Amino acid sequence: MSEDRLSRVFAALADPTRRDLVARLSSADATVGELAAPYEVSLQAVSKHLKVLEDAGLVSRESRRAPVRLEAEVFDLMTKWIERYQQQAEERYQRLDALLAEMQEDRPTREPAREEDAS
Repeated sequence: MSEDRLSRVFAALADPTRRDLVARLSSADATVGELAAPYEVSLQAVSKHLKVLEDAGLVSRESRRAPVRLEAEVFDLMTKWIERYQQQAEERYQRLDALLAEMQEDRPTREPAREEDAS
């Protein structure tokens, strides 16, 4: 996935209404009317949200009257992008853990204080 397309996908998902539309479409395809029903906005406003999702490749529809369908392969590409950075972060934490463990092993152990020293 190109960086430009990835930017469009994440920008599209930045809006809570669009995330909700995607969540609802994950259950089943739906018409624009069905998708608009729970919102107190016009069909035109929901259509604009869907256009942003469509331009990002997250949803598709055959025609203006056809049900809207979620495009799962975009999520696979996003997941791969996220997993790459997650793996790098995990490797950094593992190196840090190893360094801290090594430092702990090299640290001299303190002997317990004697009672006569405590007075």
